[in-house]
Amino acid sequence: MGSIHRSGVLKKHENTRIFITTFLGVLFGFFIGLSFPNITVTKLGFSPGLFSSIDRDGNQPRGSSHNSESNSVSATRDNVRIYVPSNPPGAELLPPGIVVPETDFYLRRLWGEPVEDLTTRPKYLVTFTVGIDQRDNINAAVKKFSSDEFTVLLFHYDGRTSEWDQFEWSKRAIHVSARKQTKWWYAKRFLHPSIVAAYDYIFIWDEDLGVEHFNAQKYLELVKKHGLEISQPGLEPNKGLTWEMTKRRGNSEVHKNTTEKEGWCSDPHLPPCAAFVEIMAPVFSRNAWRCVWHMIQNDLVHGWGLDFALRRCVEPAHEKIGVVDQQWIIHQVIPSLGNQGQAEEGKPAWQGVRQRCRSEWSAFQKRLADADRDYFAQLNKS
Repeated sequence: MGSIHRSGVLKKHENTRIFITTFLGVLFGFFIGLSFPNITVTKLGFSPGLFSSIDRDGNQPRGSSHNSESNSVSATRDNVRIYVPSNPPGAELLPPGIVVPETDFYLRRLWGEPVEDLTTRPKYLVTFTVGIDQRDNINAAVKKFSSDEFTVLLFHYDGRTSEWDQFEWSKRAIHVSARKQTKWWYAKRFLHPSIVAAYDYIFIWDEDLGVEHFNAQKYLELVKKHGLEISQPGLEPNKGLTWEMTKRRGNSEVHKNTTEKEGWCSDPHLPPCAAFVEIMAPVFSRNAWRCVWHMIQNDLVHGWGLDFALRRCVEPAHEKIGVVDQQWIIHQVIPSLGNQGQAEEGKPAWQGVRQRCRSEWSAFQKRLADADRDYFAQLNKS
């Protein structure tokens, strides 16, 4: 009997001990749980950067949403998701400090510190669309832009790039090659405003220009002095001359208007009597090019008709578009790109190219007129 009594008492004490131990364990765990929100990532020994890119949308309460009209980072202690509407399209999920919306053609080293890569930052970009047969002409032209203030970019329509290394400057130039393409095809695809944003002025020139009487630095001085956003050098009289507006005048620094043949100008402030330069050797300010680039059509590669529409990109156009007379060029009229066409139906290659130029001009005029009509029609509805 005595042994049975002692075993019952021991069992009762053991149950009590288990209950007390369990209770204390639960109580201790409760206080530990309360203390966790105050434990930082650093105290736990993890790198804070480890979690900087983790999307914690799962921690948001159900039904919570981000106010898309906010222009600031949506971030709290419990929610590190980023959304910045003012960032460039497609970059809204990035913190503004890491977004780089623009670039340039500056060449960089493969070694050393990035901040030490550039000894100079060119302020101007000059582009030529070239074939190897015109290498001597282009060599003479590039020497007019030889200072450290110019980045030289060659677009090769014949695919022959390595042969240009016979010129020392070519080793520092940018070369882009696509066979049988025009300068406006290249410009649309490789001169996006965000790519050329580092440059104050952009020269987009043909390859058949004589530059004996041209100095790039003096040209830019006159452009700035007269407030020209879109310009070109004057053309030597009777040398590849199509329009009176682009004819060089010997008694002025620049001119912004002219008198054309009777009936050609409906308004003295409109092309081709004013607000007009040709597409063979235009020079654009950064801001003007940002507008003009958007007007270039992807499929209209020759650019015909664009010269009559340039006035839409600057105001007042008859004051900000002009021809620089004191720095002039000679249009040599070499149909090199025309020879890149294809002979069809017994016609030489250049005829097919010229026919497409004319048809593109008509197509561009129609698209522009249609765009105007649709815009004003929509405006009248609202």
